[in-house]
Amino acid sequence: MVLEKWANQLMENAFDFPVHIIDEVGKETIYAGDKTGQPVTIRLYDSFSLKDMMKQGVSIYLGEFYMSGRADVEGENRPLQRLIAGGYRLADLISSNPKIAHFIPKTKERHHSHSEKQNKEDIHNHYDISNDFYRLWLDKTMTYSCAYFETPHDTLEQAQINKVRHILDKLKPEAGKTLVDIGCGWGTLMLTACQEYGLNVTGVTLSEEQYQYVSDRIHELGLEDRAEVILEDYRKLKGRQFDYVTSVGMFEHVGAQELPNYFQIVHDLLNENGRALIHGITRQQGGATDAWLDKYIFPGGYVPGLIEVMNCIVDSHSQIFDMETLRRHYQHTLEIWDDNFNAVRDQVKAMGKDETFIRMWDLYLQACAGSFEAGNIDCIQYLMTKQPSGSGLPMTRDYMYQDNQIK
Repeated sequence: MVLEKWANQLMENAFDFPVHIIDEVGKETIYAGDKTGQPVTIRLYDSFSLKDMMKQGVSIYLGEFYMSGRADVEGENRPLQRLIAGGYRLADLISSNPKIAHFIPKTKERHHSHSEKQNKEDIHNHYDISNDFYRLWLDKTMTYSCAYFETPHDTLEQAQINKVRHILDKLKPEAGKTLVDIGCGWGTLMLTACQEYGLNVTGVTLSEEQYQYVSDRIHELGLEDRAEVILEDYRKLKGRQFDYVTSVGMFEHVGAQELPNYFQIVHDLLNENGRALIHGITRQQGGATDAWLDKYIFPGGYVPGLIEVMNCIVDSHSQIFDMETLRRHYQHTLEIWDDNFNAVRDQVKAMGKDETFIRMWDLYLQACAGSFEAGNIDCIQYLMTKQPSGSGLPMTRDYMYQDNQIK
C-alpha cells in the first residue's frame, strides 16, 4: 500500500496534462496534473502490477505491456510520445526523493560483448530486417539518422540532404581528397561526398543489406573508380589514413568499454591535417542503457554521457573545433518517421510482421521522440581536428553556412 500511495502522489506531479487511467474492469482514475495540457487516456486490458514492474524493471515491464496489446494510449497530439516524455520527469522525481527511490531495485548492468562477431550479430538484428522494410517509411535518401530542418517547410528528404551537406560543409573538404564514413548506412553521405564534393570515398558497414545496397548504388552511378564500400568492423581500418572521417549514429553501438577505442581509431585514421565530424546521441546526465531498447531494438546499444564523450575525444589527442546540438531536429525526425511508419502498417503486415512487432516499432519511435522532447537525450555533432591550429579551418563558423562549397 505504501508503494501505491507514493505512486499516486508522483502521478499528480509528474505530468503537465491530465492522465486518465481506465483499468481492465472499467474503473477510471484521474490524475489532474496541472490541467494545462490536452488529456491522455491509458486504457488497460489486463491487470497492471506495480510489484511486477519493480521486479522486472520499469522499462521492460511497461514496454512489453504495451507491445503485447495489453494497453492503449489515447488522446490528441501524440499522446504516447507526450506520456513517455512525462515519464522521464516522473523518473527524475523518483530519483530525487529518497523515500521513493528505495522502492526501485538497482538495475544490474548486463555485460554485453562488443567483439567483432557480436557487433556483426547486433547490427544484423536491427539493420538487416530488409531494405524493403526501411524503404517503406524512410525518405528516398534512405537516411536513418537525425535530419536537419533549415526551414519549417523542409520535407524529410530535403532535411536529410541538408544534414549531409551540413556535415560535409563543416569539414570544408577539398576535391580529390579522401573520406571514410564509419557506419555508412545506405550510403547517402559518402555518395554525396563523392558526387557533389569530388572526394574519393570509403564506406564501412557491418550490415549485409546496407553493403549490397551501397554496392549497387556505386555501380548504378558509375563511381567504381572513386567510391568503395567495405563489409567489415571499423576496427579493421587500423593502419589506413584519410583526409576526412565522418561517422553518423555509430558510437551509440560500440558500448561503454569500446568508446575510448572508437575515438582513438577516429584520431588515428586521420592524416596529420585531417578533420573528423562525429554525429551521435548523448546524455547530459551520464551514460545509460535502456533495458527494453537493449532487448528488443538495439542489442548492445549504449548512449554515453556528454562528459564521457568529451573525455574520450581529449584522451585520443584530437582537438575539438566545434560542437552543435540537434536535439529538436531529431525529435522532429522521429515524429515524421513514426507518422510514415503508421501510414504503412498494412504493408508491414504484408511482409509477415505481426501486431506485436508493429506495436514494438511504433513504441520505439515514439519513445525516442519522447526522450528527446524531455531532454533525456541529445544529438550532438563534434567537429574535430588532429592539429591545434584547426588544420586549415576558418576561425569563425560562417563558412559552414555558405552555399558555394558544393563542387
